[in-house]
Amino acid sequence: MRDNRVARWRQRRLTAGLGAGRGDRAETLIAPPRRDGAGPARFFTVHLGFEAADPSVARELAVAYAEALSLLRPELALGAAALSPADAWHRAERLFCGALGPDGERCADVVGHPGFHHAPGLGGLGWGDGD
Repeated sequence: MRDNRVARWRQRRLTAGLGAGRGDRAETLIAPPRRDGAGPARFFTVHLGFEAADPSVARELAVAYAEALSLLRPELALGAAALSPADAWHRAERLFCGALGPDGERCADVVGHPGFHHAPGLGGLGWGDGD
């Protein structure tokens, strides 16, 4: 692939090249995108590959990576983090509990944790049946 830029830049270059000045046509042959500006925010997923000795070690590493990334970038959806084998993304398992609390917050502890559920952050609200 010679031209590795985003397709819309190629389209704009082509639109400018084929535009006005060709015969008596004032309009371009290729129309610009119909949407004005940026669309609504969408969610995307990042897949990070790493090596681990077994699934339990992989789960611990994945939780550590997700928590570290959420400290660096607070806008990341920590509760959406999942772990799967590299060749089987359809077998993804959630890393964090995600239980819904009374104030609409979600539990930020790992899946299968003992005791109360806890909201994210220091001094986060705890709820549920604890020890």
